[in-house]
Amino acid sequence: MNHEKFLSQTIVLAAKNVEENGGPFGAIVVNQHGEIIGSGSNKVTQNNDPTAHAEIQAIREACEKLNTFQLSDCILYTSCEPCPMCLGAIYWSRVEKVYYAADQKLAAEGGFDDAFIYEEIAKKHEDRKIPFYSLSLTDKNLPFEKWAKNELKLEY
Repeated sequence: MNHEKFLSQTIVLAAKNVEENGGPFGAIVVNQHGEIIGSGSNKVTQNNDPTAHAEIQAIREACEKLNTFQLSDCILYTSCEPCPMCLGAIYWSRVEKVYYAADQKLAAEGGFDDAFIYEEIAKKHEDRKIPFYSLSLTDKNLPFEKWAKNELKLEY
């Protein structure tokens, strides 16, 4: 597999997206046969969707194309080291590998600094800038109990 070729394509996607008033990020998902099955660029501002990152867009397209929620035989290429949200999506999609071009430092220098999110994750819930509060409801485990008993569930 020509990793440099695929990674270069993400940079082209990202640069083109900037020209179209989007964010400077691009990503593609490639299957085990070397075919691009998903691509995405940052559409946060165009879609008014804070989750519309390039990696998320590419993963969604690949999953839709393959009619699955797991991409275990696929590789994700992205123009920049993934943010914490995309990192989570990458793990949930179970891609085999990730190749990226720019790192977190270059992203931060370009105005996209995710360090505060990593710092927030490490804090106690109530000490975060957006505090999180757990309320102890008597039926809080009901969904998980139903899940455990559901014989038709599709594990993931």
